[in-house]
Amino acid sequence: MIDSILIKNVEIVTGAEIRTGDVFIENGKIKAIEPFLQRPAALIIQESGLTLMPGVIDTHVHFRDPGLTAKEDLESGSRAAASGGVTSFFDMPNTIPAATTRQAIADKKALAAQKSLINYNFFIGATPENLDELLKTENVPGIKVFMGSSTGSLLVNKAEDLDRLFAHTNKLIAVHAEDEDLIAAQKKKYEGTTDPSDHQRIRNPEAAIKATRQAVALAEKYRKRLHICHLTTEEETLYLADHKQEGLITCEATPQHLLLSSPGVYDAWGTLAKINPPIRSSRHRDALWRALQLGIIDFIATDHAPHTLEEKLQPYSKAHSGMPIVELSLPLMLTQYTQKRCRLTDIVRWMCEKPADIFGIRGKGHLDVGYDADLVLVDLKAKKKIINNDLHTRAKWSVFADSTLQGWPVMSFVNGQMVFREGDFFDEIKGKELEITK
Repeated sequence: MIDSILIKNVEIVTGAEIRTGDVFIENGKIKAIEPFLQRPAALIIQESGLTLMPGVIDTHVHFRDPGLTAKEDLESGSRAAASGGVTSFFDMPNTIPAATTRQAIADKKALAAQKSLINYNFFIGATPENLDELLKTENVPGIKVFMGSSTGSLLVNKAEDLDRLFAHTNKLIAVHAEDEDLIAAQKKKYEGTTDPSDHQRIRNPEAAIKATRQAVALAEKYRKRLHICHLTTEEETLYLADHKQEGLITCEATPQHLLLSSPGVYDAWGTLAKINPPIRSSRHRDALWRALQLGIIDFIATDHAPHTLEEKLQPYSKAHSGMPIVELSLPLMLTQYTQKRCRLTDIVRWMCEKPADIFGIRGKGHLDVGYDADLVLVDLKAKKKIINNDLHTRAKWSVFADSTLQGWPVMSFVNGQMVFREGDFFDEIKGKELEITK
């Protein structure tokens, strides 16, 4: 274990500014940031041309552990994340067994303590029957509610069940906002289709905006914190522009919904592009960018949802929904910076600071004295082509394969320890449970 690190002469990026200087880390904390520091340290890093950012916090991943580990597990998922500059994650509850009880959450945290290279916490999943467990579970980022199709018992779509949940909960509610009845009606309309692009018509914008309106109305009625996961439609952005309230309603977008659009993505990738909610037309994609820039969308999360190629390459009706992306999210966004679509300070706000602030993650998300030393050093000039076999996710595929991205992590630090450096992992390092203060 390294007790002190001195990082010399780097470009330091926060959500507010960019400056050049030195950073001193001791016992897992950022102790000093100055134009010039001369201190003894167990490790001194002095490489020209690098940029230092807070580690990315991905609040929406599916690392599949336990029960579905052929797709991914906490070890492989956290390695992939660390290679992409992600130093903390929240995992979703649709595992086997589903994380719907205090014991299931405790079991997942125990697994992560043994297997995860980076920091972790876990959403507890709502069912129509587990309100008591939701209320009594401690130190989770929130309650995940699937208003549209999900696995097992995790669908909560009846008005009376949703009303009871919002009325009595004591935690943030994160929703997958798609209306189950509208999706079911569209499935009948498109029954027998073999066209992957019909996915966006089956799970149409009307299903998304109807569920979002319903969730927002309940949050406003009961004054409960609501987070809307993976926003996908222009209609939702326009609605939320009029209904977002500071500290009450927040939302996220994914890199895939910000960067991909139909029909091209379905023409190129077929069922590999099948995700929930679906990738939509450029009208929706461009609206998401506008909403992100305006602050209507608060931050970026990936919805990293790996499946095996065998599961994805089945006919449309049987192909699984979801795609792996956790290790590419930061390089994808850094590439947007190099193409002048956003600023580095924007990326830090969207991927580091805002997730920490909204969920109240103690000590995380900020590159400032006193915060935990969860950091990533990136080379903004580095260009690399994405090759499936080089990916660290167990899935070993991406719809971004063969793309060349500019801006790649060189080193990732978790709690002041180096966990990744230029392709090498330090597996003896393990992350810690994230402390939620809201």
